[in-house]
Order: sequence, then C-alpha cells, then structure tokens
Amino acid sequence: MSTDSRGGRSGPVAGAGVGRHLLIVDDDDRIRELLKEYLAREGYRTTGAAHAPAARRLMELIEFDLVILDIMMPGESGLELTSWVRNKAQLSKTPVLLLTARGEAADRIEGLSRGADDYMAKPFDPKELALRVDAILRRTGVKPIMPREIRLGDATFDLERLELSRDGKPQRLTEAEAQLLKTLALHAHAPVERMDLSPDTADITGRAVDVQVTRLRRKLEADPKNPRYLQTVRGVGYMLAPD
Repeated sequence: MSTDSRGGRSGPVAGAGVGRHLLIVDDDDRIRELLKEYLAREGYRTTGAAHAPAARRLMELIEFDLVILDIMMPGESGLELTSWVRNKAQLSKTPVLLLTARGEAADRIEGLSRGADDYMAKPFDPKELALRVDAILRRTGVKPIMPREIRLGDATFDLERLELSRDGKPQRLTEAEAQLLKTLALHAHAPVERMDLSPDTADITGRAVDVQVTRLRRKLEADPKNPRYLQTVRGVGYMLAPD
C-alpha cells in the first residue's frame, strides 16, 4: 500500500466522507492505522478491528455505513465475514469492500459472489481506495446531512463556528478543546481512541487529551465528576453522547 505524502495527524474535515462511519478490519496493525488516518483526513468517521470476532461485536453495537475487510486474516477470513454480514438481516444492506494481497480473478469472483460491493488488491493507492469508497456510498444510499448544532443538555455546540454555549451563555473554548469536541461530535455515539483525539503525535500517553476532556466536562456537564455527555470508554478513549 502506498502512503499519503502529507505528514502529521489531523481529525475529520469537511469533505465527501462527513457523516459516514467506516469499519476497517485488518490484522495488520500498520495498514489498519494508515487507512484509519487517511480516511479520517478525507472526512470519514473510522473505527478499526484486528480480526473478525471483534468486527462482529462492533457491527452488532454500532451502525456502519461501509465495511472494509481484509480477506487474508487468521481464523475467520474476510470472505467468511462477508457471508455473515450478508446473512444477518439488520446488516445485509451494509456495503462491503474487500482488500487482499491476492489479485487472481478466482478470488475476485468468490468475493463478489459472497456479496462484496467492490474488491481491491494490495498494494493500492489510498486515494483510489477513497474514491472507491465514495463511489460505493453514492451507489448504495443518500449521503446524510450533518447537523450544524448538537445538543448536550443545556449546552449547544455549533460544529461550523466551533462555538459552545450553555443556558444561552457563550463558553470559552481553546482551539484544542474546540477541535476535540468537533471530532467527538462527528463520531457521536461511537468511541474514539485516545490517540486519534491527540493533535500532537509526540503525546504518546494521551495525557493532553485527558486534560482537555476534564476542562470540557466542566463546561458541558451538570456534574463533571459523573459525566452524562462526554463519557469515558475504558481501554479505548472517549465518546460523546448528545441528546
């Protein structure tokens, strides 16, 4: 897989993917994280899974707009997981894009016969992958409209202006707090990994994010020590649960 030439980490941006939640399933940690980072820069909400059992658990809890599956995984393969998706009533319409190191016609045919919507052989250009994802989503459904504002009890956050108010009174946000809240809002009701929320790759502990979350809770929550809206997801990171 070739990599994007832009350096650094960035969160979701306005683009083709805004509002779309992708599940990326690959046992190769490096490829999975590269795809998550690249597609997040294209505006997609991304969640990763290292194997089929973890992917199944996530799909039973969260509604995804598209699933990207590596075929060659230990244990249950991407082909078997594709069949499971197609045979499960509540998931049967979820688009599936298969990835594999094998490019033989027989593999492509088997993947498509299992119900995959598209197929890409490794190595590939991530730009082409993003175009394929966008094409699948345009074919399979209407692009959702993201709300301009989200409600968090007596607080309101404007995603365009990055402004927070509570009981009608403006709440001052630092740039880092505003970007963190926007990222969480774009991933509403889904956990976001601590390091995906970190604007600084040098912060390997995620402590800066923890400090920003503590400050945001004071501005959002009626009881910051028992948060209702900005929740901790143990072992993962944080999740925003707006009204």
